[in-house]
Amino acid sequence: MRIRFLAPLLAGLLLSGPAGAQVRSVEIRTPRPFGYFLGDLVRAEVDLVVEPGFRLQATSLPQPGALTYWLDLRDLDATASVYGDARRVRLALTYQTFYAALDARALEIPGFTVTFVSESDHGATTVKAEVPAWSFNVSPLREVQPPARDDPRDYMRPDGQVGPGDPRPLLLGAAGSASLALLALAGLARDRSWWPFRARRGRPFGRAARRIRVLARRPDPMLHHRDALLALHDALDTVAGRRLFADDRGDFLKTHPAYAAEGPDLARFFEASRRTFFGPGPEDGLAVLDLPALAALARRLAHAERAA
Repeated sequence: MRIRFLAPLLAGLLLSGPAGAQVRSVEIRTPRPFGYFLGDLVRAEVDLVVEPGFRLQATSLPQPGALTYWLDLRDLDATASVYGDARRVRLALTYQTFYAALDARALEIPGFTVTFVSESDHGATTVKAEVPAWSFNVSPLREVQPPARDDPRDYMRPDGQVGPGDPRPLLLGAAGSASLALLALAGLARDRSWWPFRARRGRPFGRAARRIRVLARRPDPMLHHRDALLALHDALDTVAGRRLFADDRGDFLKTHPAYAAEGPDLARFFEASRRTFFGPGPEDGLAVLDLPALAALARRLAHAERAA
């Protein structure tokens, strides 16, 4: 249902003089004008198009509550937007009817007035837009005089019979979804080397990273620094396929370019290993590469290993 009032008509009926040009149009839209019963919600949209610079005065809007003994305004929402060279304010209204109709008839929703204001250095200009009343049709829930029945219970309709639903499609869908989820979880566990793939061959840096992470959590790093260095040495030897020394680092990175970004930290690792095993001891090795930094290096190598 659409009710449209153009600016000239509105100017002639509601406004006088130049103020009429400030409100260009008022338009009411409803989903349908008929088919309403007791307790139904009746929705409507009102579009108010005004000159740019005018803004809505919220206090002029109707307040939710009882409008008549049979009609309540349940909700009202106002939004403003640019509409070409003008400004449009859209009012979304929700009414509820409590009219207990005995026959099909038209009911009228009362109109209301909305105020707009434009402020400037010379003062404020106000203009009023009249939203007209509009009607909708209601229908009775039952006939006025039903046929006589000896037993009052005959006026009541029996409950509808609903057959039992078949749960098999839902169960099959749930089983299929669970199977896909398990397959995805297995793929993730294999990629991350979780149990039961933790001992899988081909991920030496992953095993070393887990071992060093455990050692880094222990309280005295001096006691566990040697074991952490040996764990990463074993991983490097496994990946290289032979015993890897500091002088072999360049060749290793050329043949395994996936780890090239870790070249500087691998140099620090070999320096820390040399000082720990062939120099003053773990204190000097920790000064070059402590346990948290060693754990971070192993973690990055394991990530590069998975990506490769």
